[in-house]
Amino acid sequence: MQNKEIIIVLLDRFADWEAAFLAPALRGGVMPGHPACCEVKYMTPDGAPVCSLGGMSVTPDYAAGPLPTECAGVILAGGLNWDTPEAEKIVPVVKEARRRGLLVGAICNAASFLAAHGFLNDVRHTGNTVEMLQKWGGERYTGAAHYEERQAVRDGNIVTANGSGYLEFTRECLLALDADTTEAIEASYEFNKRGFYAK
Repeated sequence: MQNKEIIIVLLDRFADWEAAFLAPALRGGVMPGHPACCEVKYMTPDGAPVCSLGGMSVTPDYAAGPLPTECAGVILAGGLNWDTPEAEKIVPVVKEARRRGLLVGAICNAASFLAAHGFLNDVRHTGNTVEMLQKWGGERYTGAAHYEERQAVRDGNIVTANGSGYLEFTRECLLALDADTTEAIEASYEFNKRGFYAK
């Protein structure tokens, strides 16, 4: 899968930390000395640079449009603009990824965005509370029975997480992509979660 691309979608005011563990694990291996899984590319709605909540500017590789042949998945990083008109340009991107059976990952408000467009109605999922998904989705969100109160949930090629579940989100996306052995992915998760010391 080393020739495959994972596309991370960023909107203006994106949350810096929510894909910060996933991207380097894909590009550099989940553990030191382990092989890379995929190339990582970035997409914004219009192909224009965006600025994170922490003030980091990113110049993307792509504008929203047809996904490249080598794309293996689309990751929607959370942030504050997923309920704006610019976010609507990402709907066809998600539809194509779903049609092609690619990984679709969404964390924090990006999970609410998926709910608002009916993408979570038939899959197990999580997000920033079921009440938020219902608020964003209204009548278009009918998947409350599939909601799970967990940091991250993977159901087939759909991975969702709440805004504090970025490590669990990373783990589930890596597992979905077979980025390394289950043991290596779990070891990477435990190291990032626990650190060197208990205190």
